[in-house]
Amino acid sequence: MKFLAIRIMFERFKTLIRYFIGSYKIALYKGMRVGKGITVMGGVNFGSEPYLITLDDYVRISNNVSFITHDGGNWSFRHIKGFEDVNHFGKIHVGEHSFIGANATIMPGVRIGKNCCIGVGALVTKNIPDNSVAVGIPARVVSTTDEYANRMKSRMPSGWNVGQYKKNKKNYLLNVIKDPEE
Repeated sequence: MKFLAIRIMFERFKTLIRYFIGSYKIALYKGMRVGKGITVMGGVNFGSEPYLITLDDYVRISNNVSFITHDGGNWSFRHIKGFEDVNHFGKIHVGEHSFIGANATIMPGVRIGKNCCIGVGALVTKNIPDNSVAVGIPARVVSTTDEYANRMKSRMPSGWNVGQYKKNKKNYLLNVIKDPEE
């Protein structure tokens, strides 16, 4: 019982450290390689081996993304003779100008190409080629980044005024963005 209480206190302590220092700074300290202009939103998990992760220039990572650099499932068979030392690790590489959506999970040994968009909640288990949009569980390529960009441009409100948007984002969006249709 004492061990459990100590473990709970240790986990809370680690959470506080991540909160005050930030998981990104801890990952950098532990050896994660990054380019310039990286943006990391809150709650990103860079795993226990961040030194196996490379983020190229201008990568943007949304909230609650997880980078998994090893397969913890090995634990389930390590008690079997001949499998005691089995492990699986993999590097993760994210190409420049790529975006990873909220709650996505990137698995070991995955390379995400340049100019990619990984959708919200995607589970990336295989390499994603340059200029691709990948979504789903497991993630699959659904379009090119150019196709996605054109689709998003066509959905912009008519008369979009970037100056007004930058001046007062909240008021501008509340007045310009329509309610969802029933």
